[in-house]
Amino acid sequence: MIQHDKLYIGGQWVASLGKEAPGAVISPATGDAIASVVRGNADDVNRAVAAAKAAFEPWAALSHAERGAYLLKIHEGLKARAGEIAKTITSEMGMPVKQSLPIQAGSPIAVFKYYAKLIETFHWEEQAGHSTIVREPVGVVAAITPWNYPLHQIGAKVAAALAAGCTVVLKPADVTPLNAFILAEVIHAAGVPAGVFNLITGRGTVVGEAMVTHPDVDMVSFTGSTGAGRRISAQASATIKRVALELGGKSASVILEDADLLSAVKGSVQACFLNAGQTCTAHTRMLVPESKYEEAAKIAVAVTQAYKVGDPMDETSTMGPVASKSQQDTVQEYIQIGLDEGAELLCGGLGAPEGLDKKGFYVKPTVFGRVKSGSRLAQEEVFGPVLSIITYKDEADAVRIANDSIYGLSGGVWASTDERAKEVARKMRTGMVDINGGGFNMQAPFGGYKQSGNGREFGKYGLEDFLELKSMQFRRT
Repeated sequence: MIQHDKLYIGGQWVASLGKEAPGAVISPATGDAIASVVRGNADDVNRAVAAAKAAFEPWAALSHAERGAYLLKIHEGLKARAGEIAKTITSEMGMPVKQSLPIQAGSPIAVFKYYAKLIETFHWEEQAGHSTIVREPVGVVAAITPWNYPLHQIGAKVAAALAAGCTVVLKPADVTPLNAFILAEVIHAAGVPAGVFNLITGRGTVVGEAMVTHPDVDMVSFTGSTGAGRRISAQASATIKRVALELGGKSASVILEDADLLSAVKGSVQACFLNAGQTCTAHTRMLVPESKYEEAAKIAVAVTQAYKVGDPMDETSTMGPVASKSQQDTVQEYIQIGLDEGAELLCGGLGAPEGLDKKGFYVKPTVFGRVKSGSRLAQEEVFGPVLSIITYKDEADAVRIANDSIYGLSGGVWASTDERAKEVARKMRTGMVDINGGGFNMQAPFGGYKQSGNGREFGKYGLEDFLELKSMQFRRT
């Protein structure tokens, strides 16, 4: 049993000022407690924000090279513990360990190095007529992160914020806090000045709300559900602080008539089921021409049935459990909704996979066919391995269905050529579109339209989110 009974505030490991009992971290593979973690309170938030505020000016005053050197030290520290990070995240949220090493550990390791290098070439100043435009750090940042890609999302916020010259108070998800303690240990060992990074674990309703409403927090960067994002926006509005939100999605993978159907369906299923479907950018709606439905459905079933659901520590498993009992229940509810709405159940369904019903939070990877675009299954975010196949009449109909959502985070287009796919991608009201299976790019902006949020992470765009613009006007000569 791992025990974390201290918070990291002002460069030190300190006891919480609160009296709440520690929270348990539950293994999704077994349902058993694997760790206990301290729960902070509003007084702890006050301490952390005060530490971050005191550290801000000297940290912002460092040269870009000096901040970059600290980021490189963090990168090296995380890299040295990559295997431990992968196993830790697998143990607390369930992604198969073979995938966790390159994704859950590899991405945050890479992002600290990326921002260490970017700040050396980033355009911090520019001229506009007789004005000099400078970019300066926002200030104290409250970072609140999710459980599905825990260190990946922490890295996206913390690395960019520190590179910008901001200081940070981090609250990781209750479900997956263990990886954040590894990061805090690495940051401490790297000699990052006290107060630049602070870690507080605890309930969102206690710690999170205290951070969001704190008058000395200059910006909130949040990744999570759209419902929580609405609440954070409302709470932060009282102090007019900047808010960046990366929220939900219901992304469509549009397979055009001339696409390689086998590759397109296989790629769409994989884009839906990665991390047991617990991905905000998951392509959960697969749009196919009516004439190709039967063939597409057959391929989707074959690809789905090839997944090996099992113990995430087993390197032969290709899908692990969902992250919690609550998430398992939610996925089951949506499968029942699909059945009640009359969608065609092609494979999977209610209950756990055979042999995995005694312990852990496993669900069957499920494919529904002939799903109606206006149904709840097609409109609401399931956040589990459930794919909806929707048919369309022509290209205009496909675009209409793809855009028929309150969300606009991601999507995909499959066609015989990239240029053909790009024509349709331009018509999709979404922040990101994968062309013929194109994958994640750390240099590109990550974020969405509509109720998928605002602001962008990664690349220079992620750095810009943590910067203010100042113009200095000079007298014309």
